[in-house]
Parts: sequence; C-alpha cells; structure tokens
Amino acid sequence: MNPNLIKYIKRYVSISETEIDLFQSYLSPRKLNKKDFLLKEGRICKSRYFITKGCIRLFYIDNKGNEQIIHFGIDSWWITDYESLINEKPSKLYIQAIENTEVLELPEETFDELCQKIPQTERLFRKIMEKTYIAIQKRIEYMYSLSGEELFETFITENPEFIQRVPQYMIASYLGMSPEFVSRIKREKNNFIS
Repeated sequence: MNPNLIKYIKRYVSISETEIDLFQSYLSPRKLNKKDFLLKEGRICKSRYFITKGCIRLFYIDNKGNEQIIHFGIDSWWITDYESLINEKPSKLYIQAIENTEVLELPEETFDELCQKIPQTERLFRKIMEKTYIAIQKRIEYMYSLSGEELFETFITENPEFIQRVPQYMIASYLGMSPEFVSRIKREKNNFIS
C-alpha cells in the first residue's frame, strides 16, 4: 500500500481499509526516468496518474515551436489530459517526467467499474476536479491582474517546492514569461536581499 495515496484519499473521502486495498488493486505502478513521456501529442490518453514520487509537466508545442507548460504535478498529485481522456480523442499535449518519477496508473477502461465498487471514488475525483479548476481560475486571474514581478513572487510564495525541483525556463513558460525576464527578477531580488 502506498502511504501517500492512502493519506490523499482519506483527506477527501471516508474509506475503509478493505476499500483502499480494492482501490489500489486498480492501479499499476510505473517508473519513469527523467524526460520519459507518459503521453505524446497525437496519442489518446487512456489513464489518470497519481504521482507517488517525482515531478511531471503537462505541455503543448505552439505553432512557433515553443513549449507552453500548462500544469506541473509533484508527489501526491494526480495528472492527466482530461480532454483526451474523457472525449477519447488524440491529445494535443505531452506529459513528461521532469525528474525520475514513480506513478500509479489508473486506466480509464476500469474507472467506471471502480466507481461502482467504491462509490466514494466519484466524490474523490469530483474534489480533484474542483481543486484543479480553482487553481486554473486563480492562475488566469493572477496572469491578468498582476505584474510580471508580482506573478513570479506569488508563484514562488505559494509553490516553494517547485523552485528547487523545476528548471527556471519551465517556470517561465508556465507563467507566460521569457527565461531572461525571470532571471532578471531573481537577480534583482538577490541584489535587494544582499
């Protein structure tokens, strides 16, 4: 049994030990090396992934050939391409490990069966979707209402774990900034502190 998963589930729903065992029986462990992909553009996403250890990014490549990061996932987060998963259509996105990562894969083909056997599963994933939606809403609000410096400061204040684990150019992409702009902000901040 994965203790991170058990803790995560119990944060949102009441579930018995027997149900936890059953829930975990629907998951398959996978190990990814840094830069390995769970999903590539053009393929249909067929699973949801619980990150037990590691860091993952969800991104697309724009028409200029630039990577645009939509989302990050770290230990004890779920990640997937919901549009491809739910609509069963080829993905426009990539899901890639930023560092050596371990995930538990929940295939969509068995998801309804799991929900029938453990009804709390639907509530769990509704809560996940609500939290994801709130995070996206906040990100959009911040991008429209804050200056570049304020946006970067808010991001590192609310997500300190990412600064240590995610390369600076990826954080810049996620925030819609150039890597040079982020370097300048960090340099100015360091000069101010010293």
